[in-house]
Amino acid sequence: MAYGKELAGKVAIVTGAGRNIGRAIALALGRAGASVIVNVRSNRAEADGVVREIEAAGSKAVAIPGDIGDEKTAAVLADAALKHFGRIDILVNNAALRRERPIADMSYAEWREVMNVILDGTFRCVHACLPALKKNGGSIINIGGMSAHIGSKDRAHVITAKAALVGFSRALAHDLARDKITANCVVPGAIDTTRPAAAQQPAHHLTHGTITGERGKSEDVAAMVRYLCGPGGRYVTGQTIHVSGGAYLGS
Repeated sequence: MAYGKELAGKVAIVTGAGRNIGRAIALALGRAGASVIVNVRSNRAEADGVVREIEAAGSKAVAIPGDIGDEKTAAVLADAALKHFGRIDILVNNAALRRERPIADMSYAEWREVMNVILDGTFRCVHACLPALKKNGGSIINIGGMSAHIGSKDRAHVITAKAALVGFSRALAHDLARDKITANCVVPGAIDTTRPAAAQQPAHHLTHGTITGERGKSEDVAAMVRYLCGPGGRYVTGQTIHVSGGAYLGS
């Protein structure tokens, strides 16, 4: 479909939107005409940079720092969207921790830290935004992970949390269908992203190559999210959609 301003008048919240996939999603929704709450954990400079790009594209945006692992942050984001823009139509749960630790060495505190952000944080954001979403219908997009479907070593906490997002998305689709709210899980895989200098490529990126012969870009994931939030995606709900160049098929 030809892209224009198909989300004009809509309001989106994107968590973990300062860099990589979250940033690309926030920019894509802004370019589609949506006003965007740009959430980052703590790097205000990154958030402000995304806001400037959205504004340069002709849309509105507000930076709201806050750790999704903090029980208060979800309500802060929902309140900010209503205060600045008066409604909520789109919620993209992208914030995550991608720790690596062998299960034998993993403490319960480390397990809970990851669960609290990826799974509990997603629940809290949905719960906080739900009253506003129900007024106009809307879209909930949970960003999954390929390792939740194929496995990977040293990531039991991340894999478990991301796998749970698949079930949560299906449950939401059932619970919220009568309110004209769609819920889907978009699963990136083999995407080139900026990682800390000391970070290694995830093991599953090395063992599962794409069938297209190339890695994807954050913008590829953002394009799928934009479609699902737009008028063309209103009949798609409860789905798990892989954006991975066929990497999920194995190689």
